[in-house]
Amino acid sequence: MHDRLKLIITLLLVPILGTACSGNASETQPVPQPVKAEVTAPPTLPDSPTGTAFIVVSKRDQTLSVYDLNASGDTVMVAQFPCCMGKNKGNKVKRGDMRTPESPAGKPFKITMIQDASTWHHDFKDGRGNIKAYGNWFLRLETPGHRGIGIHGSTNNENTVPGRASEGCIRLLDKDIITLKEHFAYVGMPVIVQPEDQAPLPWELRARQRNTN
Repeated sequence: MHDRLKLIITLLLVPILGTACSGNASETQPVPQPVKAEVTAPPTLPDSPTGTAFIVVSKRDQTLSVYDLNASGDTVMVAQFPCCMGKNKGNKVKRGDMRTPESPAGKPFKITMIQDASTWHHDFKDGRGNIKAYGNWFLRLETPGHRGIGIHGSTNNENTVPGRASEGCIRLLDKDIITLKEHFAYVGMPVIVQPEDQAPLPWELRARQRNTN
């Protein structure tokens, strides 16, 4: 009997509580349903580099974007990764200034070598000693006037991506340098490194829009 009484009281209280919550005894408020966000599927990665893609590094946005041609011959953005650049802002002037060089207008840098960096170590003089620091790959860049600049992984430094913490190179997450190397990068690939204050150019915006159509 005790359990049955509890059940009756519960059933009697349900409409009372519902009226108090709704604020209107004569109307039943619909239960709001969650709205599903519209998700745009990422573009399909090519099995191997096409040889026509190129890279744009935005210092302002701390991103590395890959652009290529679609079947219609239009430029589209096919990938984008967060990246880390030199600790100091501005164009590189000399060795050791902790700046990432910016490519001159109309003269992109180029990838000259794709090197296995899986065993490379570096001492950042931060007390950690000589540690693994480059991920699996080092995409060496031709940067006239400067040497030793490249795009690489960030083993033991992944918390710096995105950000400003490198000695001048461009760091990606370890998983992203693998994706870049396996699906897009090739020797001779153009690499544009934009100045600090440069917003996406009109052609970049059009290329990104085509990617969602």
